Amino acid sequence: MSVAKPMATINRANLVQVHLLLAAFVFPVAVMFFITGAFYTWGIKGDYVSTAEMIPLDAPLTDSESELVALIERELDQRSVSLPSGSPKVKKSGTSFQLEWTGSKRDVVLEPTADDQVARLTIKETSWYRNFVQLHKAKGGVLFKVYAAVLAVALLTILSSGFLIAWQIPKYRSLALRVFVAGLVVFIAVFALS
Repeated sequence: MSVAKPMATINRANLVQVHLLLAAFVFPVAVMFFITGAFYTWGIKGDYVSTAEMIPLDAPLTDSESELVALIERELDQRSVSLPSGSPKVKKSGTSFQLEWTGSKRDVVLEPTADDQVARLTIKETSWYRNFVQLHKAKGGVLFKVYAAVLAVALLTILSSGFLIAWQIPKYRSLALRVFVAGLVVFIAVFALS
């Protein structure tokens, strides 16, 4: 007759160490995400300094993304302005269109004007705070997107390890479970009412 072995538990000291070190490591970027997210909810998004120029054209603009991107690349290169870190996108509304290329440090918009031989190029440089907002909105380069994914995994690990630490301590187990259920109920209620 075999005796069932008790379920293995995660070493609490290791769990606490992982919890604390991850929290310390991601604290700076987490604060940036918390602040920009909270302020964005209330409409505080930061500012731009915009300049608009009229660009003479050899032929009228079309809504071809590749042609619009090539024109922007050429114009920005002539001005020694680096490309936005995000992705370009053609936005259409009825018969009008524009190419928006957003990034963490600048946004660029190219659009036709009433004169089909002239286009408007708008370059919007972000303020220091808007730069953080743009990073929060995934408008940064690949490196920051990887960093943000690491943050997401780290936060999930921190929250999970905190719950597991409470679960392993008998006097906190019931409280942790009740608070978890309360948090779930509040989340569902707020979601349903929003």
